[in-house]
Amino acid sequence: METIDWKNLGFGYSKADFNIRCYYRNGQWGELEVSDSENVTLHIGATVFHYGQEAFEGLKAFRGKDGKIRVFRMDENAKRMQQSSRGILMAEVPTELFTGAVKKVVQLNKSYVPPFESGASLYIRPVLFGTGPQIGVKPADEYLFTVMVMPVGPYFKEGFKPTDLVIYREYDRAAPLGTGKIKVGGNYAASMVAGERAHHEGFSAVLYLDAREKKYLDECGPANFFAIKGDTYVTPKSESILPSITNMSLRQLAADMGLKVEERRIPVEELAEFDEVGACGTAAVISPIKRIYDADNHHEYFYGTEPGKISSQLYEKLRGIQYGLEPDPHNWTTEIE
Repeated sequence: METIDWKNLGFGYSKADFNIRCYYRNGQWGELEVSDSENVTLHIGATVFHYGQEAFEGLKAFRGKDGKIRVFRMDENAKRMQQSSRGILMAEVPTELFTGAVKKVVQLNKSYVPPFESGASLYIRPVLFGTGPQIGVKPADEYLFTVMVMPVGPYFKEGFKPTDLVIYREYDRAAPLGTGKIKVGGNYAASMVAGERAHHEGFSAVLYLDAREKKYLDECGPANFFAIKGDTYVTPKSESILPSITNMSLRQLAADMGLKVEERRIPVEELAEFDEVGACGTAAVISPIKRIYDADNHHEYFYGTEPGKISSQLYEKLRGIQYGLEPDPHNWTTEIE
């Protein structure tokens, strides 16, 4: 293992020592296998290539001040991958198999879990995809579940600093009643054109509106959207939104802090009424938003150059639980022996 500059990590791929693999064949899952290869050999007719049978998750392991390694809410990631599998007819990875693979891959790569002082973490990427060949449009009969890890810094290079979002009405992230509520690669492929345009124009991400009417907020390309309005935590409700585990956790923490919590449709005009807004997800935790630019109407919503008070409290509370600095009343973390 070469020396790693822990404090200056970006959010990108780097090789760790081992990954975990498990094959689904003849109607059942096999044993967990350990590999040191970065490559997978696949049949040219595999459904992952032809029909997009692929789902993935993202979660993290954290090294606390006490030296212990903790993984955050991996059971919820297992449930969400099962939901994704049902959405595109893949074999479901049982929760015990999923969590066992996560624990094993972290244990095998524990030297890659960044030190507490760095503020970095070990990103864990489980992936499930169809390996069996099909040329007719139908699900594969064989699948591969893999888990790889890499140390990462913040997703947005600014870290916990306010960034800018943009609204473009000419792009949709996902169709109503489509795959928006499951974590499959096609959703992210569909967001790349708008996302690259946003980056080129100086924005961190796109804030998508609902695909049916273009009247309500949906989510950002890589994260859920939330806002603080007085004493209320507000987040969009939509059939096209990925159920973020971070957002779910923030809603609980907001309620614990005495805030009202509303998950509802949010008209785009309501952006003018919010005190704080942010994007949230595993990779960024919370990315505060400085301004949102409506590119179609040439209108700007401004929220300040510093993170809001409640967003900061939620960020510190969640990070504190992840790193073992705060009590974990909801038993969200799992210590890795």
